Amino acid sequence: MKTTVVRYQAKPERAAENQQLIEAVFADLEEREPEGFTYKVFRLEDGVSFIHVVIEHDVEKSDSLQDVPAFQAFLADIAERCDIPPAATGATIVGGYR
Repeated sequence: MKTTVVRYQAKPERAAENQQLIEAVFADLEEREPEGFTYKVFRLEDGVSFIHVVIEHDVEKSDSLQDVPAFQAFLADIAERCDIPPAATGATIVGGYR
């Protein structure tokens, strides 16, 4: 499984907008029900830091988060919404529960 973790800080005045765009992604995912990946997003206590985690499962036919229209809309002006731009890094799952 490939895992990617992305962290960034939204501008304080745009953090709520950023969260709304993320919520639209999850609504789109609920409607489309793509297969082959797990996607989680966390908003940290500071209110402006966000962490996205994408886990691509080892399956024959996998959909892509990149193909979800609401995710494309989220990415469209991400640079303008951020004080600290997104930084993506690979990660290895050590363990998990539920």
